[in-house]
Amino acid sequence: MTQNELYVAKGASTNAQYAVDIDPKRAGWTHSSLRVVELAPGGTHTFTAGDSEWIVLPLEGGCTVHVDAEEFQLLGRKSVFAGVSDFAYVPRDAQASIASGAGGRFALAGAKCERRLPARYGPAPEVPVEDRGSGTQLRHVRNFASADAFDCDKLIAVEVVTPGGNWSSYPPHKHDEHRPGVEAELEEIYYFEIDGPNGFGYQRVSPSREGGSDVLAEVRSGDAVLVPDGWHGPSIAQPGHDMYYLNVMAGPGETREWRICFHPDHTEGYR
Repeated sequence: MTQNELYVAKGASTNAQYAVDIDPKRAGWTHSSLRVVELAPGGTHTFTAGDSEWIVLPLEGGCTVHVDAEEFQLLGRKSVFAGVSDFAYVPRDAQASIASGAGGRFALAGAKCERRLPARYGPAPEVPVEDRGSGTQLRHVRNFASADAFDCDKLIAVEVVTPGGNWSSYPPHKHDEHRPGVEAELEEIYYFEIDGPNGFGYQRVSPSREGGSDVLAEVRSGDAVLVPDGWHGPSIAQPGHDMYYLNVMAGPGETREWRICFHPDHTEGYR
């Protein structure tokens, strides 16, 4: 894919329903999806899960999620920089709606799947949080739907907050081949938000094969970068502006797992 196809600027995938709408057809792959819905106070959004499983994740504000006959109250958060949020899992073939009395923005992280798992609530206190790296490579990872933290059929999703001036997604790594026990084949979406006005960051994806994905994008709030293949990283935050990204991953493997391979030229000195 070309740089223009991999970098999805804010507004480039907007439609009547979603501020961001990236599905497998738009991305040119088979499994991973991301939508962002913005609701005015008292607003409601209804959707059909179809052949995909979804997680409703508040980015800003709280909401009520109805899934078939069940109801989940999400307290949400003031912003993605304010801390971990609770969330709701919507299984495939379900009818769902999101309602927000005060309004807000809500991500729908999705993956085409086969099994229909039960609808569930994900409490914020149960989200595993870790600091990864150190020094200027330090970042804060919220593993709300990592493969070992929350049960899904195909979907893997995590949040990362990189302090201003730091690098994350480093060393560059890839997951574009099926190598049992070593590497899993996963399509990935990076969705970005930057703390503070006029903030920005940079995202690099470099080829892991002849003719592979190659992009260096300046990213701002509302932008996304697609990673169908290739070494991805570093993700670089502007000094003075923390950078958030939501990673949505899924792939064709029978086993749901996050197995990555680090770039051999960039592992020396990694902390």
